[in-house]
Amino acid sequence: MFNIHDITRDEMMLKGTLKRKGYDWWWHSFTGVNKRTGKEKAFFIEYFLCNPAKSKSYPVLGQKPENKEKHMRPSYMMVKAGSWGKGKAQLHRFFSWDDVCVKGNAPYAVMADDCYASETRLIGSVKVSREEAKAHPEYMSDEGSMSWDLKVRKEIPFNVGYGASKFFRKIEAFEMYWHAEGMKTCYEGTVIYNGEEYEVSFDKSYGYADKNWGRDFTSPWVWLSSNCMRSRLTGEKLTNSVFDIGGGCPKVYFVPLKRKLLGGFFYEGKEYEFNFSKFWMMPRTVFKFKEGENFVYWYVKQSNFKSIMVTVVKCDKKDMLLVNYESPDGEKRHNMLWNGGTGVGRVRLYKKTLRGPKLIDDIDVTHIGCEYGEYC
Repeated sequence: MFNIHDITRDEMMLKGTLKRKGYDWWWHSFTGVNKRTGKEKAFFIEYFLCNPAKSKSYPVLGQKPENKEKHMRPSYMMVKAGSWGKGKAQLHRFFSWDDVCVKGNAPYAVMADDCYASETRLIGSVKVSREEAKAHPEYMSDEGSMSWDLKVRKEIPFNVGYGASKFFRKIEAFEMYWHAEGMKTCYEGTVIYNGEEYEVSFDKSYGYADKNWGRDFTSPWVWLSSNCMRSRLTGEKLTNSVFDIGGGCPKVYFVPLKRKLLGGFFYEGKEYEFNFSKFWMMPRTVFKFKEGENFVYWYVKQSNFKSIMVTVVKCDKKDMLLVNYESPDGEKRHNMLWNGGTGVGRVRLYKKTLRGPKLIDDIDVTHIGCEYGEYC
């Protein structure tokens, strides 16, 4: 069972040694409609915390040359926001810990100036001028502006189980943790992006919300998710379905568990789970990534003792970002981390029988959040 809400996993996790060498973020992605043109646009907003124990009265940016020379660890709250597709951009705004207020226990809340995030609300703004982006490569930011005021309704979670439980969080067993409190999330409100106003509605936001935290990131890094689906067998839109796949190479006490993924498919009220940590379900995963001239491609085949899920996704490179993060130790290891929100694909779901796999559904999927990267 993965459809289990647990907002304690959305708490601020930078405790113990993670105060000095750790990150924690809340990620949100969704679709809005341009009020002038009627065209869709995919957006993302993230509230990223790093190394509070290393705080100063100003944001410490790890990619700043003098900080790199001194081997200073980054310390700040970063608000990352932006869009995929035409006019794509990732925009970064940094705050010192002196200017951040965090309610760490559930339900969480984080605030700095006009930027605010909680389980039910997102408010904020980011603006980076062309001059700032050029003069400060340590910002790892494009130019542009975005502001937002959104209500949040997290409908279906992907609870990965004991791997992110309180016990395993306390002993800091994993290098990177993941919890999707809203792998299907509905958003409502307004976004203003580079002067254009977008309306976001609960029924057409195709939203997603999760969080990651830990000592470092995973390589490879895989993420695929969507709740916009239509059955090829019936022609009907699947209004109560969502899938989420994530992981790559988890580490337990610095020991890599190579090519492992966590996956869940909530199909019209029924759960299909492919979780490497639940060994009694006999999970198996094969995944591949390919970069072509104009598109990037994912292939994931997951199975357990009862079912099989085959996911094929592509995303146009011109609509994607090479998304930027620095690790809590100040190194920037992910320099080719493809990130998009306009992927399209196909999911085939099978039931295992004595006579072989039996097709449950063959599904066309759009509005796919997608990510892949390896250290380079």
